[in-house]
Formats: sequence, C-alpha cells, structure tokens
Amino acid sequence: MNEILILYYSQGGAVREMAQLIARGVESVPNTQARIRTVPKVSANCEATEPDIPTAGAPYVELQDLEECIGMALGSPTRFGNMAAPMKYFLDGTTSLWLKGALIGKAGAVFTSSGSMHGGNESTLLTMMLPLMHHGMVLVGLPYSEPILSTTTTGGTPYGASHIGGTMDDKPISDDEKKLCLALGKRLAETALKLST
Repeated sequence: MNEILILYYSQGGAVREMAQLIARGVESVPNTQARIRTVPKVSANCEATEPDIPTAGAPYVELQDLEECIGMALGSPTRFGNMAAPMKYFLDGTTSLWLKGALIGKAGAVFTSSGSMHGGNESTLLTMMLPLMHHGMVLVGLPYSEPILSTTTTGGTPYGASHIGGTMDDKPISDDEKKLCLALGKRLAETALKLST
C-alpha cells in the first residue's frame, strides 16, 4: 500500500480536522493510505518536554515517516502569516533527509487555518512550501477546475486548503472548506502515485 503522510500541528483542533479530511481524500484513491502524524509543542522552558507518546490524537512524526511515504501534506495554523513554531522546529531538524535527497521527486501539499479572512492563510501556505521545495518535492495545489474556489466565501486558495476559524477559533469547517480538503487529498494521492512509478 502506498502511504501519504499527513503531517500537522493543531492547537484549537481545526487543522487536525482538516488533516482528517485530507486523509479521507487520499484514501478515496485506490492503492493509497494516509499516515497521520503530528509534532509536539515547543516550550520556552528548556526543561519542559512533551511525553514520548501523545495522550490523544495522532502519534508524533519521525523522520522515517517522511522517508517511507510517497507524498506529504503539511498543515499548520497561521501565526502572524507564517507556520507555527512547532512545525518550523520539526522541519529545521530534517537536514539528514535533505543531505541524502530522501524527498526529491515526492508530491507535497500544504493546508492551514487562520482566525480571519485576511489572517495570513496564503502567506502561511507559501512559507510551508519553501522547505518542501528545498527538499526537492513537487508541489500540488488546488486548480481552478475546482469550481468552489471561485464561489467560496470561506477558506480556499489555489496554494492549498484553508479554513477561516474566527478570532476565537469557534467557526466550524464550512462545506466548501471540507470539499476543498477532500479534493486536495485526492489530487495529492493521484499525483504521488504518478510520480512514484
């Protein structure tokens, strides 16, 4: 079975829900399976550590997960127009994979959630693309053949799936946002399969 890594960081739960939707999109493609992983929080207290195994939700990612999968979707909430520190911290530790070219030619996609319509969704998606490009991945977005991109009044960009969660992170994922997450997962899996043959 060909696996697609869905790697995310979520604090309020919206990005985790998006990851699950993208995984459903991945698994709608025959011969593909989603491998969902997360990253631990980063603490300003140097002595504070997260448990080795999360108490709930997806397991923590290991470098081996990136190497074993044929593609990857990367998701993070928006933090001042950029990915959250825990995701950046993890990506900064992937140099060993870069040195051996472990991700070259694999398909990659990105997704995010912000508090407002102009809360930095697109810039966050772009910042998450940069390390994937340095790793030599082939980026997959959402083309305008997805008609929802032209009509949605919630999240959705050609760069990847997005969600507008509200300033209190209390807005549920809209039907349009759900459909775009599913479409991104499906497109990522289809592209990853083509690239891996």
